[in-house]
Amino acid sequence: MDKFDVVIIGGGLGGLSCGAILSKEGLSVCILEQQKHIGGCLQSFKRKGYSLDTGMHYVGSLSEGDTMYQYFKYFGILDKIRYQKLDTDGFDVINFGKGKEYSHAIGYDRFIDTLSQSFPEEREAISEYVSILQRIGKNIKPDILKKGHISSGGEEYMGISAYQTIDKLFKSDLLKNVIAGNIPLYGYDKNKSSLYEHGMIHNSNIEGAYRFVGNTQHVADAFCDVIKANGGQVICDAEVIGIDVEGGKINSVEINNETIIETKNVISAIHPVLTMSLLRNNTVIKKAFMTRVNSLENSFGLFTTYLLLKPNTFKYINRNYYLYNSPDVWNKFADYKSCNIPVILFSCQNNGDSEYASVITLMTPMDFSSISKWEDSKVGQRPAEYIEFKERYTNAMIEFVSKYFHGLKSCIQYIYSTTPLSYKDYNSMPQGSAYGIIKDFNNPMITHLSPRTKINNLYLTGQNLNVHGCLGTTVSAAVTCSEIIGKEYLAKKIGNE
Repeated sequence: MDKFDVVIIGGGLGGLSCGAILSKEGLSVCILEQQKHIGGCLQSFKRKGYSLDTGMHYVGSLSEGDTMYQYFKYFGILDKIRYQKLDTDGFDVINFGKGKEYSHAIGYDRFIDTLSQSFPEEREAISEYVSILQRIGKNIKPDILKKGHISSGGEEYMGISAYQTIDKLFKSDLLKNVIAGNIPLYGYDKNKSSLYEHGMIHNSNIEGAYRFVGNTQHVADAFCDVIKANGGQVICDAEVIGIDVEGGKINSVEINNETIIETKNVISAIHPVLTMSLLRNNTVIKKAFMTRVNSLENSFGLFTTYLLLKPNTFKYINRNYYLYNSPDVWNKFADYKSCNIPVILFSCQNNGDSEYASVITLMTPMDFSSISKWEDSKVGQRPAEYIEFKERYTNAMIEFVSKYFHGLKSCIQYIYSTTPLSYKDYNSMPQGSAYGIIKDFNNPMITHLSPRTKINNLYLTGQNLNVHGCLGTTVSAAVTCSEIIGKEYLAKKIGNE
């Protein structure tokens, strides 16, 4: 029987980051991933010789000296991954279909100047907005780490509405929608989305937005290499079927109905609902907490269409487009029956050695209720009605985006699509949620979870606790690991790497 200092459940970014930290600090670590490949939303999969990314399409704060750069440097993966900076004059472009585009530029001054060209009378308000973002983002910067803090505050923004803040700050309705134009990244509900989440994500991208070159799988593989080099283990096809609690603490984890792994600590990087369902003989975590966790609402899923392009036909675009059919970006979801799609996030992939794109990814938010009737069907055995729905919706997305990019259709060689069911089946996301538990500014203390549990050697990590995305998940991993090896110690190690 194997025995480890820490068993980590889930091999997505959260689990891999925890594995990299703890193995680097000398603990014996084992990551358990139920899928055949490591990575979670960092996974890439092959179709017709093309590599398709699952969910990590760009990442912020990756310029030298910024937060993600510092974490990746500490992990030891900077020299193992390939990434490129998105266009500084517009990493995100917002288009409402009326012939004019609005850019979110990299760099605070450039961001202000760029938007002020279209909205000169709002320059002061744009500057104040940027100041708010900076105040939120500064709480996790490298200089904070060097002082011995993984995060130094900002919690007050968790209880403030992103929508209301933007609405009060600007006079122009158009500018309000331009500012919130990348809303599919962090939420889709003006009655719940917090300023904290909006600010962390948007500030990170303004600091320095980057795209991984080639595919995102190589990032997950780089983590694995580091963990293994530090003596850790990574096991795929390892489905956790039970976490054994004895005397108020965990002593072992069972995988695949046959293997028992002893451990001093468990970090769960999977959804808290799934974590709680795995506990055996639990008498410590009360029913009230279980009920609370089970009642938390999950974020929307994504319908994704991959356009696999004919070689050398469509020029690579080094920016992301948010394409709307209405100037109201808070218009929540599509009419799925009529395929009236409100927004598409358009993103290119290339291998870094060509001026042409190899794959275009189109994403639109999708509520799980639209596909829930097929929830119990299995991969490869979906009913004809589901297949027809996918085809119809895919065609609608291609027609939508072709209005913005003329000639795109002629460049397409193959087409593949996924729905929130894919996230549910391949990433164990309840309801196919893209961003985990919704962080509701009305109830921040309830919808933000602590990494500690009442079981003193069971910890939580990942996008469900605080902020999602690459930045939020990475910081969450550091907070979780600091509970095991010490907050000040770990912060200074990362900050001074």
